[in-house]
Amino acid sequence: MIFYLDPQHFIDTNAPIDLSLALSASSDNPRAWYVDAPRMEPVRANGFVGSVAEGGAVNFRDVFFNPHGHGTHTESYGHISEVIYPVSAALKHFFYKATLISVMPRVLENGDHVVFADQLESLLGSGSTEAIIIRTLPNLSAKLSMNYSGTNPCYFDVGVVDLLDQLEVKHFLVDTPSVDREEDGGELVFHHAFWKVPEAPVADRTISELIFVPNDVADGAYILELQVAHFVNDAAPSRPLLYAINEKKD
Repeated sequence: MIFYLDPQHFIDTNAPIDLSLALSASSDNPRAWYVDAPRMEPVRANGFVGSVAEGGAVNFRDVFFNPHGHGTHTESYGHISEVIYPVSAALKHFFYKATLISVMPRVLENGDHVVFADQLESLLGSGSTEAIIIRTLPNLSAKLSMNYSGTNPCYFDVGVVDLLDQLEVKHFLVDTPSVDREEDGGELVFHHAFWKVPEAPVADRTISELIFVPNDVADGAYILELQVAHFVNDAAPSRPLLYAINEKKD
């Protein structure tokens, strides 16, 4: 389906670019925060077997996973507040103007890989955007099955939040397990600054983590469709989709 953004620009909804990592019952499923691999098991009760392969009428499986630790997910400010604010309540619509950029983290003296505001500012310019999508470099295929636990992966300096505020960003999407350092004593300074918790929580802002941007997708402006499972929880599995903005030819 062709959808016109204005008389000269359109998107093709039949050609989405999927930024999500699939959830599978496999040790190759990406994970973080020391969680085990996801499990999907047939229900077995009172003679019922939820597996067609085992003689059951239907496949009927329980799924065991953690939204934060098993692949692409989206969070609300409820992630760090006393009251859990459902991520499903943070989104009133699902299509946004978005900017994709690629950045090489800086390596600090202690070995940390960190992205700083001045790096993003030079790539983004000064125009406002509803969503920013970060592809960290190098963009290795290992991200598709990485166990990040105990690896101190790349994170973002809290100074980035001031830039996001200036650009009026509502949705921040990254290909790392967290915007904050893996071991930070529970401070989560980026999360708190981004959502203004506890002073004045911002209910319509989200962070999506553990996305993956294919290497053949160019940096630039897109339309983002942010699909989020309707969980009454601070985080839920999500499927961010990008649509290229095409120019009408006369």
